[in-house]
Amino acid sequence: MYNLAPKLIVTGMSAVLFSLLASSALALEVKISENKEFVEIPYDGNVVRIQRIQDQENTLTGGFAKTSRACPPFCIQPISVAPGVTTIGELELLEFLENDVKNGKGILIDARVPSWHAKGTIPGSINIPFTLFEESANNGDLIDAMKKLGVKRVGYDDPGTVSKLIKSVKGLLGLDDTPPSNWDFSDAKVIALWCNGMWCGQSPHAIRALIKHQYPAEKIKYYRGGMQAWTILGLSVIVPDKRLSSL
Repeated sequence: MYNLAPKLIVTGMSAVLFSLLASSALALEVKISENKEFVEIPYDGNVVRIQRIQDQENTLTGGFAKTSRACPPFCIQPISVAPGVTTIGELELLEFLENDVKNGKGILIDARVPSWHAKGTIPGSINIPFTLFEESANNGDLIDAMKKLGVKRVGYDDPGTVSKLIKSVKGLLGLDDTPPSNWDFSDAKVIALWCNGMWCGQSPHAIRALIKHQYPAEKIKYYRGGMQAWTILGLSVIVPDKRLSSL
Protein backbone atom coordinates (compact mmCIF):
# COMPACT_ATOMS: atom_id res chain seq x y z
CA MET A 1 0.00 0.00 0.00
CA TYR A 2 1.13 3.55 -0.66
CA ASN A 3 1.69 5.88 2.28
CA LEU A 4 -1.05 8.47 1.81
CA ALA A 5 -0.34 10.53 4.95
CA PRO A 6 3.41 10.57 5.70
CA LYS A 7 4.73 11.52 9.12
CA LEU A 8 6.66 14.77 9.05
CA ILE A 9 6.90 18.28 10.30
CA VAL A 10 9.81 20.37 9.10
CA THR A 11 8.81 23.59 7.37
CA GLY A 12 10.63 26.04 5.17
CA MET A 13 14.08 25.77 3.67
CA SER A 14 15.91 26.53 6.89
CA ALA A 15 15.39 25.44 10.49
CA VAL A 16 16.94 28.72 11.65
CA LEU A 17 14.47 30.69 9.56
CA PHE A 18 11.62 28.66 10.99
CA SER A 19 12.64 29.36 14.58
CA LEU A 20 13.25 33.06 13.99
CA LEU A 21 9.85 33.54 12.38
CA ALA A 22 7.83 31.27 14.65
CA SER A 23 6.25 34.24 16.38
CA SER A 24 3.33 35.76 14.49
CA ALA A 25 4.16 39.09 16.10
CA LEU A 26 7.23 39.46 13.85
CA ALA A 27 6.24 41.31 10.68
CA LEU A 28 7.54 39.75 7.50
CA GLU A 29 9.22 41.83 4.82
CA VAL A 30 8.61 39.22 2.12
CA LYS A 31 4.89 38.54 2.21
CA ILE A 32 2.81 36.09 0.20
CA SER A 33 0.65 38.94 -1.04
CA GLU A 34 0.09 42.54 -0.02
CA ASN A 35 -2.46 41.55 2.60
CA LYS A 36 -1.21 38.10 3.57
CA GLU A 37 2.03 37.33 5.40
CA PHE A 38 1.61 33.60 5.87
CA VAL A 39 -0.90 30.76 5.90
CA GLU A 40 -1.29 28.28 8.75
CA ILE A 41 -2.95 24.92 8.24
CA PRO A 42 -3.49 21.94 10.54
CA TYR A 43 -1.56 18.93 9.31
CA ASP A 44 -0.92 15.53 10.87
CA GLY A 45 -1.79 16.80 14.34
CA ASN A 46 0.33 19.93 14.05
CA VAL A 47 -0.02 23.46 12.72
CA VAL A 48 2.15 24.11 9.68
CA ARG A 49 3.01 27.64 8.62
CA ILE A 50 3.51 28.42 4.95
CA GLN A 51 5.48 31.58 4.23
CA ARG A 52 8.23 32.82 1.96
CA ILE A 53 11.97 32.83 2.60
CA GLN A 54 12.88 36.21 4.14
CA ASP A 55 16.46 36.38 2.85
CA GLN A 56 16.10 38.67 -0.16
CA GLU A 57 19.51 37.58 -1.45
CA ASN A 58 18.46 33.94 -1.54
CA THR A 59 18.74 32.17 -4.90
CA LEU A 60 17.47 28.84 -6.13
CA THR A 61 19.98 25.99 -6.39
CA GLY A 62 19.75 22.30 -7.16
CA GLY A 63 17.50 20.51 -9.60
CA PHE A 64 14.79 23.14 -9.75
CA ALA A 65 17.27 25.78 -10.90
CA LYS A 66 17.59 23.94 -14.24
CA THR A 67 16.00 25.55 -17.28
CA SER A 68 16.20 22.63 -19.71
CA ARG A 69 15.35 18.95 -19.63
CA ALA A 70 15.01 16.43 -22.43
CA CYS A 71 11.58 16.44 -24.08
CA PRO A 72 10.19 13.84 -24.11
CA PRO A 73 9.48 13.11 -21.34
CA PHE A 74 9.93 16.55 -19.74
CA CYS A 75 7.78 18.58 -22.13
CA ILE A 76 5.99 21.86 -21.43
CA GLN A 77 2.46 21.16 -20.23
CA PRO A 78 -0.60 23.08 -21.48
CA ILE A 79 -2.50 25.46 -19.25
CA SER A 80 -5.65 23.40 -19.77
CA VAL A 81 -4.99 19.68 -19.21
CA ALA A 82 -8.60 18.50 -19.63
CA PRO A 83 -12.04 20.03 -20.24
CA GLY A 84 -13.69 21.21 -17.04
CA VAL A 85 -10.50 21.09 -14.94
CA THR A 86 -9.46 24.43 -13.40
CA THR A 87 -5.80 25.44 -13.56
CA ILE A 88 -4.67 27.45 -10.54
CA GLY A 89 -1.68 29.44 -9.30
CA GLU A 90 -0.06 29.80 -5.90
CA LEU A 91 -2.60 32.20 -4.37
CA GLU A 92 -5.48 30.01 -5.43
CA LEU A 93 -3.68 26.94 -4.06
CA LEU A 94 -3.16 28.65 -0.70
CA GLU A 95 -6.83 29.63 -0.67
CA PHE A 96 -7.69 26.01 -1.41
CA LEU A 97 -5.57 24.91 1.57
CA GLU A 98 -7.12 27.50 3.90
CA ASN A 99 -10.66 26.71 2.89
CA ASP A 100 -11.27 23.31 1.28
CA VAL A 101 -8.40 21.34 2.85
CA LYS A 102 -8.75 22.96 6.24
CA ASN A 103 -12.46 22.13 6.50
CA GLY A 104 -12.08 18.61 5.10
CA LYS A 105 -13.82 19.30 1.79
CA GLY A 106 -10.69 19.16 -0.32
CA ILE A 107 -7.44 17.22 -0.70
CA LEU A 108 -4.12 18.40 -2.09
CA ILE A 109 -2.34 15.61 -3.98
CA ASP A 110 1.37 15.36 -4.66
CA ALA A 111 1.07 13.17 -7.76
CA ARG A 112 4.81 12.50 -8.09
CA VAL A 113 6.52 9.17 -7.57
CA PRO A 114 7.53 8.51 -3.92
CA SER A 115 11.24 9.26 -4.50
CA TRP A 116 10.42 12.84 -5.52
CA HIS A 117 7.92 13.25 -2.69
CA ALA A 118 10.55 12.14 -0.16
CA LYS A 119 12.81 15.06 -1.13
CA GLY A 120 10.24 17.66 -0.16
CA THR A 121 6.57 18.42 -0.65
CA ILE A 122 4.06 21.26 -0.38
CA PRO A 123 2.62 21.41 3.15
CA GLY A 124 -0.82 19.85 3.37
CA SER A 125 -0.22 17.40 0.52
CA ILE A 126 -0.70 13.65 0.51
CA ASN A 127 1.34 11.55 -1.91
CA ILE A 128 -0.63 9.46 -4.40
CA PRO A 129 1.66 8.61 -7.35
CA PHE A 130 0.18 9.35 -10.79
CA THR A 131 0.78 5.74 -11.84
CA LEU A 132 -1.75 4.53 -9.30
CA PHE A 133 -4.60 6.42 -10.96
CA GLU A 134 -3.79 4.61 -14.20
CA GLU A 135 -4.59 1.24 -12.61
CA SER A 136 -7.88 -0.58 -13.14
CA ALA A 137 -10.81 -0.06 -10.81
CA ASN A 138 -10.14 -3.48 -9.26
CA ASN A 139 -6.68 -2.48 -7.99
CA GLY A 140 -6.65 -2.60 -4.18
CA ASP A 141 -4.24 0.32 -3.77
CA LEU A 142 -6.36 2.47 -6.09
CA ILE A 143 -9.51 1.58 -4.15
CA ASP A 144 -7.79 2.64 -0.91
CA ALA A 145 -6.57 5.87 -2.48
CA MET A 146 -10.02 6.70 -3.85
CA LYS A 147 -11.48 6.23 -0.37
CA LYS A 148 -9.22 9.07 0.77
CA LEU A 149 -10.90 11.21 -1.88
CA GLY A 150 -14.39 10.30 -0.71
CA VAL A 151 -14.98 7.89 -3.60
CA LYS A 152 -16.36 4.37 -3.17
CA ARG A 153 -15.84 1.37 -5.43
CA VAL A 154 -19.06 -0.21 -6.64
CA GLY A 155 -19.80 -3.12 -8.96
CA TYR A 156 -22.09 -3.36 -11.94
CA ASP A 157 -24.09 -6.01 -10.09
CA ASP A 158 -24.27 -4.12 -6.79
CA PRO A 159 -27.98 -4.34 -5.81
CA GLY A 160 -27.74 -1.04 -3.95
CA THR A 161 -26.70 1.00 -6.98
CA VAL A 162 -30.08 1.71 -8.54
CA SER A 163 -28.78 4.69 -10.45
CA LYS A 164 -26.09 2.49 -12.00
CA LEU A 165 -28.68 -0.02 -13.15
CA ILE A 166 -30.79 2.73 -14.68
CA LYS A 167 -27.73 4.10 -16.43
CA SER A 168 -26.88 0.66 -17.81
CA VAL A 169 -30.42 0.20 -19.16
CA LYS A 170 -30.29 3.64 -20.78
CA GLY A 171 -27.03 2.64 -22.42
CA LEU A 172 -28.56 -0.51 -23.85
CA LEU A 173 -31.49 1.51 -25.21
CA GLY A 174 -29.13 4.03 -26.76
CA LEU A 175 -30.37 6.83 -24.51
CA ASP A 176 -27.04 7.45 -22.83
CA ASP A 177 -23.66 6.79 -24.42
CA THR A 178 -21.73 7.31 -21.17
CA PRO A 179 -20.56 3.93 -19.80
CA PRO A 180 -21.54 3.12 -16.21
CA SER A 181 -18.86 4.04 -13.69
CA ASN A 182 -17.12 1.64 -11.34
CA TRP A 183 -17.13 4.38 -8.69
CA ASP A 184 -19.62 6.26 -6.56
CA PHE A 185 -18.64 9.95 -6.72
CA SER A 186 -21.58 11.29 -4.70
CA ASP A 187 -19.25 12.24 -1.82
CA ALA A 188 -16.15 12.97 -3.90
CA LYS A 189 -13.96 15.74 -2.52
CA VAL A 190 -12.56 18.66 -4.46
CA ILE A 191 -8.95 17.77 -5.28
CA ALA A 192 -5.93 19.73 -6.48
CA LEU A 193 -3.01 17.90 -8.08
CA TRP A 194 0.55 19.02 -8.73
CA CYS A 195 3.99 17.64 -9.60
CA ASN A 196 7.41 19.14 -10.39
CA GLY A 197 6.42 22.04 -12.59
CA MET A 198 5.18 23.22 -15.94
CA TRP A 199 7.50 20.69 -17.61
CA CYS A 200 6.22 17.75 -15.55
CA GLY A 201 3.61 15.39 -16.95
CA GLN A 202 2.93 13.37 -13.79
CA SER A 203 -0.05 15.35 -12.46
CA PRO A 204 -1.57 15.85 -15.96
CA HIS A 205 -1.37 12.06 -16.42
CA ALA A 206 -3.08 11.59 -13.05
CA ILE A 207 -5.83 14.06 -13.91
CA ARG A 208 -6.57 12.45 -17.26
CA ALA A 209 -6.62 9.01 -15.64
CA LEU A 210 -9.05 10.25 -12.98
CA ILE A 211 -11.34 11.61 -15.67
CA LYS A 212 -11.24 8.23 -17.42
CA HIS A 213 -12.46 6.78 -14.12
CA GLN A 214 -15.19 9.47 -14.43
CA TYR A 215 -14.06 11.63 -11.51
CA PRO A 216 -16.06 14.88 -11.93
CA ALA A 217 -13.83 17.33 -13.82
CA GLU A 218 -15.39 20.28 -12.00
CA LYS A 219 -13.98 18.88 -8.75
CA ILE A 220 -10.40 18.74 -10.06
CA LYS A 221 -7.84 21.55 -9.92
CA TYR A 222 -4.39 21.57 -11.54
CA TYR A 223 -1.50 23.49 -9.97
CA ARG A 224 0.68 23.75 -13.07
CA GLY A 225 3.60 25.59 -11.43
CA GLY A 226 4.30 22.64 -9.13
CA MET A 227 7.39 22.36 -6.98
CA GLN A 228 9.59 24.43 -9.28
CA ALA A 229 7.34 27.52 -9.13
CA TRP A 230 6.69 26.91 -5.42
CA THR A 231 10.41 26.95 -4.60
CA ILE A 232 11.16 29.85 -6.96
CA LEU A 233 8.78 31.91 -4.81
CA GLY A 234 10.54 30.76 -1.64
CA LEU A 235 7.46 29.10 -0.16
CA SER A 236 7.75 26.59 2.69
CA VAL A 237 8.58 22.98 1.91
CA ILE A 238 8.03 19.98 4.18
CA VAL A 239 10.40 17.00 4.05
CA PRO A 240 8.72 13.70 4.97
CA ASP A 241 11.91 12.08 6.36
CA LYS A 242 12.53 15.19 8.52
CA ARG A 243 15.77 16.19 6.81
CA LEU A 244 16.00 19.75 5.50
CA SER A 245 15.26 20.01 1.83
CA SER A 246 18.09 20.53 -0.63
CA LEU A 247 15.79 21.40 -3.51
